Amino acid sequence: MQEERTPEVGKGRPRAVGGPSRPLPLTEIESGLESRLLTHVGEFDRILGGGVVQGSVVLIGGDPGIGKTTLLLQILPRLAQPPERVLYVSGEESPRQIKMRCERLGIDSEALLIYPETNLEEILKTTQTVAPAALVVDSIQTTFTSLLTSAPGSISQVQEVAAQLMFYAKRSGTPVFLIGHVTKDGAIAGPRTLEHIVDTVLYCEGEKSQAYRILRAVKNRFGSTNEIGVFEMTDAGLKEVANPSAWFLSERPQKATGSVVVASLEGTRPILIELQALVSPTSFPMPRRTANGVDGNRIALLVAVMEKRMGLNLSGQDIYVNVVGGLRIEEPALDLGIVAAVTSSLRNRPIAPTTVVFGEVGLGGEVRAVGHSEIRLREAAKLGFRRCLLPERNLEKMPPIESMELIGVAEVGQALDAVLT
Repeated sequence: MQEERTPEVGKGRPRAVGGPSRPLPLTEIESGLESRLLTHVGEFDRILGGGVVQGSVVLIGGDPGIGKTTLLLQILPRLAQPPERVLYVSGEESPRQIKMRCERLGIDSEALLIYPETNLEEILKTTQTVAPAALVVDSIQTTFTSLLTSAPGSISQVQEVAAQLMFYAKRSGTPVFLIGHVTKDGAIAGPRTLEHIVDTVLYCEGEKSQAYRILRAVKNRFGSTNEIGVFEMTDAGLKEVANPSAWFLSERPQKATGSVVVASLEGTRPILIELQALVSPTSFPMPRRTANGVDGNRIALLVAVMEKRMGLNLSGQDIYVNVVGGLRIEEPALDLGIVAAVTSSLRNRPIAPTTVVFGEVGLGGEVRAVGHSEIRLREAAKLGFRRCLLPERNLEKMPPIESMELIGVAEVGQALDAVLT
């Protein structure tokens, strides 16, 4: 514990957003669409809701080396229209290091200005002189204001610096991107107030040993939340993956037991993923329940339903469930796929490779309806799937899908009889 003396700062600040100084009825407030800047990177524009809103503050977090700086260096020059310029403030790398990275990425733009500085007052003075079309601060934890005596990265410093940059963005209409460090648990370091101040919070996820990177929106005041963008890390930087379903299924084994394709939905985007399960006799008194990419508590719940409602003996079996590609899926539409994959591995009977499943499983063994079923089916039909197992309630309202057989089920027992070959 260390005591920090915080002087009084921020008195007499201008209003963060423009507008009248008196309260107005809702009917008298003018409405209009936000002005957006396109980066022409489809995945990034879509995750923000259609482009970068002028005057917005975007916070990007992720593990070290995951690609945060690479992504922003690639999109930043695209936000400047000649003779405009964009400003990249670096508090962790020297200009020479950034130059080497840009050469590797093939970035050579006179509109990109690099400014190594960590003092907030100096940064704001420079922005008044340059008047950039967009500003990047890398990172928020290394930037400090001389109005406070605490060390950079402390709670008071991070909160005050973020608030000052937010006021600058709203006054000038300049979009500001903040790069944030993360803790061991994966959350953005610093006070939770940091995520409340900004307009959009993006998390960059992925395994360094694999080529994919997933940009996930967990907060967005100008668009939908829970959207994801899929990128591939190459020698020339991050490249967007326009069809992630085909990419995630590219190495799927044919006629392998315990493998099933599930139609998932991330925000407004349907994604087909391969779900794998392995059931083997245990050599321990307590069988293992290992999950990768799905909630482990959900696996335990579904195993209990299978034992109670289907009469399967899983108490002496180790069960491993994996979402291929490293995705993290939270929605309950995976339930039916998990049950099908576990049963397929247990009975050593493969599921037809042209079959896709989705549905929520209740504690009574019933298969419940899920949302946006038509979007999921059309994505599956586009990739060549010819058979789909879905909840019976979804089938009642479903228009016919060309060249696809739809099988509605009400209980998990019916589902497994229909899906196992």
